[in-house]
Amino acid sequence: MASNLSSFGLAEMLRCGLGIRRSATGAESIEDATTNVCRFLYDELLTDSGERACALVRCYKTHLYSKLRPADREFARLAMAGATPTERMRCLTLLATAGDEPKWNDRRRSKDHRVIPLATAEMVSQAPMISQLFKQFDLDIGVLVQPAGDIVKDLEGKTYGVFHVAEASGSPYIPAQDDFVERYNIRSVVGCGCALHGELYALILFTKVTVTDETADRFRTLALDLKSALFPYDESLTFSKSG
Repeated sequence: MASNLSSFGLAEMLRCGLGIRRSATGAESIEDATTNVCRFLYDELLTDSGERACALVRCYKTHLYSKLRPADREFARLAMAGATPTERMRCLTLLATAGDEPKWNDRRRSKDHRVIPLATAEMVSQAPMISQLFKQFDLDIGVLVQPAGDIVKDLEGKTYGVFHVAEASGSPYIPAQDDFVERYNIRSVVGCGCALHGELYALILFTKVTVTDETADRFRTLALDLKSALFPYDESLTFSKSG
C-alpha cells in the first residue's frame, strides 16, 4: 500500500519507517542501503491523484576526504576553486539518489552536488541549502569543519530533527529556481537526519505537493528509522563495490 504525502498521518509514518528498515536489510554497503531507501521513498510516496509525490530523493553523508573514492576526491578538489583540500577535511557526500530524470538515479552523474567540501564555515555558508539544513538540525557548522576525530565527540548522543522548506518557490535556500524548482513543480523540501558512528546522514526529499509543518514533524521519527537501518554497517562498507 502506497502512502499519500498530502495526508501523511501516523499510519503513513509507520509504513514508511518499516519500509526504510526493510529496504536497507541485506545490502552490501551503506551506499547500496541508502540507494534502496531513496528508491523506496520515491516509489512509496504519492499524491492524491496517485502520482509520485517526489521529483527527487537524496541521501547525503559526511565523509573524510582521505577516505573518498578517487573520482570523488577529484570532484571535491575541483569544487574548492583552487584551495587545497586536507586529508582530514570532511565532505558532505551524495551517497544515493532517485528521481524523475535518468541522471538523478546515479550519484556519479551529479554535476554540482556529488561532493560538497566542508573546509571552512565560510565555504559552507556559501551553499544556502546546506547551511540552512545544518541550522535546522541545530548543528553548529563549526563542528563539521573540525579536524577528524573531534566531530565524533560532538555528534555522539545527538539526534537531529527535520529540514523543512514549506514553500520552495522563491526560497533563498533552494537553488536553481528556474531550472529545477519551477521546471519540476517543486512545492516543498523536507528532510531528516541522524548521527551515526560519528558521521551525519541526511535524507532530503524535493516534493511536488506542499508539505505541512505537521507532516514534516513526522519525519523526525523517520530519522530514527534511518539510523536503525544503517546501524549494522561499518564505515569501511560505505561505498558500493560496483562503484
